[in-house]
This record gives sequence, C-alpha cells and structure tokens, in this order.
Amino acid sequence: MTETTKTHVILLACGSFNPITKGHIQMFERARDYLHKTGRFIVIGGIVSPVHDSYGKTGLVSSRHRLTMCQLAVQSSDWIRVDPWECYQDTWQTTCSVLEHHRDLMKRVTGCILSNVNTPSITPVIGQPQNESSQTIYQNNNNVSNKPTAAKILGKVGESLSRICCVRPPMERFTFVDENANLGTVMRYEEIELRILLLCGSDLLESFCIPGLWNEADMEVIVGEFGIVVVPRDGADPDRIMNHSSLLRKYKNNILVVKDDSNHPMSVVSSTKSRLALQHGDGHVVDYLCQPVIDYILKSQLYINASG
Repeated sequence: MTETTKTHVILLACGSFNPITKGHIQMFERARDYLHKTGRFIVIGGIVSPVHDSYGKTGLVSSRHRLTMCQLAVQSSDWIRVDPWECYQDTWQTTCSVLEHHRDLMKRVTGCILSNVNTPSITPVIGQPQNESSQTIYQNNNNVSNKPTAAKILGKVGESLSRICCVRPPMERFTFVDENANLGTVMRYEEIELRILLLCGSDLLESFCIPGLWNEADMEVIVGEFGIVVVPRDGADPDRIMNHSSLLRKYKNNILVVKDDSNHPMSVVSSTKSRLALQHGDGHVVDYLCQPVIDYILKSQLYINASG
C-alpha cells in the first residue's frame, strides 16, 4: 500500500493516569509498531487524556497533578501528547464523548472528514467559509501539481496536534480554548483516510463484559464507529474476552489486538502497583515510573500516604 492509501491513525488513551507509568507509554509504542507492521496504517499521533476529577475513584489526585505528570512522562516523545480538555470540563465525561470531541476537533484542524470504521471516507473535503482569505494552507512554489500529499497533510496534522495537545497546565484550572478552528480556505484532501482509535489494555476491554458498567449505546459507538486497539496485559486474553460479549463479537473486525513476539515486562506495570511501591518506600518504583514523574511525586508529596 502507498502512503496515501494507508489509514492514518491517531491513538487516544483515556484513563486516570494516577500516576502515568512506563507501561502506559509502552502501550502507545507497542500499538504504533504493530499497526505499522500490518502495512495498513500510519500512526501520526498519540493523545493521553486524563479523566476528570469528578470520576470519583478512591485516591485519585487532582487533575493538575495528573496532567503535569503526564506531560513529564511524554516530554521526550515526538508523537505522544497530553490533552487537558477532559479535565477542564465541568464534570466527568464518558469515553464516548471524549472520542467524539477529538473527532470533531480534528475535523476542524485538518479539514478532513474523519471516517468511521464502517463508513470509510473516500474523498475527505474541507468546508471553510468562502469569505476567508484565498491563500491556501499549503504553498508549492515549484511548477508541479498543487495537490496536497500525505506528507504535507501529516505535517499539518502534526503541527496542529502539537498546538492542541502540548499544553502545559498551570497550577490553577483554566478554560480550554481551541485556537485551531479556522485554518484556511476550501481544499480537497484526496485519498487520505484519518481515524481516531481508542487505545486500551485488555483489562479495559474486559470491563465491556461487565453488565451495567458501560452504557450500551456508548459501546456501540466506541466499537462500532471508532474502533479499538488493544494491548494485552496482565495475562488477559483479548480473544477470550471478545467471545464473552455479543457486542464485541459483532464488531470483532473493528478491534485490533496488538500481537508481537515479546511479552514486554511493562505489560504488568500498573498505577496501582506504582502507588503501593511509593507508599511502602519500595525502590522498585523506578521500574514503574520515569524519573521526572518520581521527582514530581516526591516534591508534591503524592501517594505517600495510603489515603492517596
């Protein structure tokens, strides 16, 4: 497949990130490597979206701390970013609503009509007001076709993702402002398909099988319209999990299970283990968390007490 015929993917991970671990970062890396190896996808970005404070989980520290720790954890990455939108809403947001927010935002930022897994968009089109400046987003000073290439689009998406997601949260809450809603005039992006896929561990996939835990309509949208990339962890078998849910079986083709040759040690690393190690003064915490996150936790005196 050529670059323009591959599906361009943004991986979105939602969760508490309380705190964010090396395992979370490895989840992104393993997913990207696997999707690239399939030859069908190009991963152009990753988004970490920490949950709102009102999620109500015991021991959940303030979003200002979790956002800062996430930012520290991805500061050396050139493709994974932290997005504060979910934390800055008035209340807790469902995973479905977070996915829909980012889909709508990326429509405005890239100009592409993002496709669902069941309704691929053959020719995404920008629809900007006609009374704007006639200057196009991309300039080509050579006497060749002005048709946007995948490389140009990826560059624009990457630039936009950096502006959207690379937000270093201040100490106090502030309103998220989308500065990227108006990027230019009408332009046609041919043969470029862009999707946002939910990235998760097999433990989250398993939670889909718990009666009453998830809203059925939300699950239909998440799995049926967006699609999921699952990284196996803690010995949970995604294929076995999917066989226990009629909805997951129905949309099995929309669930991409990362399969690689390594049983990566980070697959068993969890935020819970990290918090326990911090509470017990366990030196193995360096195996779970990156050093900048550990330094921030110690400085801010987080998780040291059993109360969180």
